[in-house]
Amino acid sequence: SFVPTLHQIPRRNPNPSPNPGLLPRRRRVEMADGTESEQAAVVGDGNPSQLSKSAKKKLLKQERQAARKAERKAGEKERRRADIERRRREWEESLAAAPSQEAREAMLAARRETRLERVGKRVEERGARAKRLRRAAEGGQKVVLDLEFADLMRPNEIHSLTQQIMYCYAVNGRSATPAHLWLTGCSGEMGTQVQRIPGFDKWIIEKEAKSYLEAFADCKENLVYLTADAETVLDDLDMSKIYIIGGLVDRNRWKGITQKKAVDQGIQSAKLPIGNYLKMSSSQVLTVNQVFEIMQKFVETKDWKTAFFHVIPPRKRGEAGAANDDDSPEGAANGDLDKCLEEEVDDDDDDGDGDEEADVANKRHCFRSENGKS
Repeated sequence: SFVPTLHQIPRRNPNPSPNPGLLPRRRRVEMADGTESEQAAVVGDGNPSQLSKSAKKKLLKQERQAARKAERKAGEKERRRADIERRRREWEESLAAAPSQEAREAMLAARRETRLERVGKRVEERGARAKRLRRAAEGGQKVVLDLEFADLMRPNEIHSLTQQIMYCYAVNGRSATPAHLWLTGCSGEMGTQVQRIPGFDKWIIEKEAKSYLEAFADCKENLVYLTADAETVLDDLDMSKIYIIGGLVDRNRWKGITQKKAVDQGIQSAKLPIGNYLKMSSSQVLTVNQVFEIMQKFVETKDWKTAFFHVIPPRKRGEAGAANDDDSPEGAANGDLDKCLEEEVDDDDDDGDGDEEADVANKRHCFRSENGKS
């Protein structure tokens, strides 16, 4: 009888399929808002692949959100452009309506004088802010923004964190008693992003590529990581302590990670006494700039309740009718971003006819475009 050798026995597919050539191939798709979604690609004979109902629903929701966001941004950009054009047109019309050449020259002189006064006031404010920040570096409350989580964040989340750092610096600069602010772990992708902030090289702030453990190796016992998962409640701020805020924007994907980091490193942890003063409508996790501003407000008022109600937006406190509250921290934070960018506008071109708002808008657009935003 014939016995086939091993190489003559046909091999069988361990994972047989009815028609492998028609199975959809899956790929990662980046949405307009920076999030990723897994989606089936069209393969084989060109027939569209099938998604599950939940996948289709999620994909459509992401597309709607991205479309609304793009529409909102386009509307804001158009409103800014129209406002600048309106002001310029009104100025040109009033100048053309002047009864004589002498009147026009007087109007131009008055405009230049107003601009010079505004520039002088800005220079004075900038000098006063610099003095406060340098004084804080000598004896202010040390606050660290931990930037070692870049590998856990998506590009749009890193962009959000970069803006929150800008808000922190703007709030600190305006404060009568600013903190001694530190950025640690400021390297890699996170370091690249913060370097793109207009005027970052002029910031009066401590910038460290190494971790806070290395930066404060001689006083590790004074490190306190602020995290909503801590058991210890922070009753007061101790000037001898160094408070750490985790620089992580993760949409609640990495729950408990900052508390675990503190435990693994053998340092203290604490949480703000939010539960003692108000009931949050959702999680007690706040943004980096909200935590920092609450601390600054507490230093100013010595009242946690005042600090919480001043910073935490009403919608997050569960208060009805707060969707369009202009006094919410989001609105204030946007103002801080604009102010931070305004401070870097070149003040030497005092005789130009262009409006400063155009310069600020261009800088804002440039910064956001560099970070993948429109």
